[in-house]
Amino acid sequence: MVAEKVFTQLRRGTLEYCVLALLQGEERYGFDLVKALGEIDGMVTTEGTIYPLLARLRREGLVETSWRESESGPPRRYYRSTKEGSQALADFTADWERFRTSVDTILRRGIEGSQG
Repeated sequence: MVAEKVFTQLRRGTLEYCVLALLQGEERYGFDLVKALGEIDGMVTTEGTIYPLLARLRREGLVETSWRESESGPPRRYYRSTKEGSQALADFTADWERFRTSVDTILRRGIEGSQG
């Protein structure tokens, strides 16, 4: 397992794009995003992380919100990706694939070199 500090930095750097991915074609409220991320190994997060992130994404025009009545409790703010959010996700995905391939190539060389 990667050292916890490094893993935390990787998660922090990619979390906003994971949230944008979860909002593609689907509206979700904040706690629903926390639950969805928590179901994925290594992506457990808290409301204290998600809500400030969603507020920033909203300010940047990457998500829009709407209020809806809840069957249990107060109204909920639902989030959905904007066109700009979808484009930011597409751009990140292309960069991520290139980055991941580069890192994988270097790691393979290191492993092969240590075995030779």
